[in-house]
Amino acid sequence: MRIAFTVNGRLHELEIEPGEYLLEVLRRIGYKSVRRSCGSASCGTCTVLLNGKPILSCSTFAASIDGQNIETVEGMADGDKLHPIQEAILEEGAAQCGYCIPGVVMTGEALLRENPDPTDENIRLALNGNLCRCTGYEPQNRAIKKAAEVRRGETDE
Repeated sequence: MRIAFTVNGRLHELEIEPGEYLLEVLRRIGYKSVRRSCGSASCGTCTVLLNGKPILSCSTFAASIDGQNIETVEGMADGDKLHPIQEAILEEGAAQCGYCIPGVVMTGEALLRENPDPTDENIRLALNGNLCRCTGYEPQNRAIKKAAEVRRGETDE
């Protein structure tokens, strides 16, 4: 089956197997930030944005994204300049082992697009599907809040 879709602004046209998941396709074409972890759609590590909304790529059939727009962590930075969420994750110590971070970054980005001034509760609810075993979520919450401030122009970063 042949599909065409855009990832981080780049068009991809390729053959897929009918039952192939988006996670497998993205990794095959080089998007390694999309991580395989639980394999049961319960950890959020494989989160990408589909037309701006977070989805779990491990449970999304690749055939369903034909003609759609996907965003991954690889498309977040602007050259050598990290995206505000990525920068804040580093500054707040939210990436201890780092395995969950791509999913957290994408979920955080989707939240901030929808709500540029989220409360702590908004952030906790948004990250509800992202499992992190290292941080206790507080550094990630602070990082998303900091990124929101940067995006609103409330800090110098």
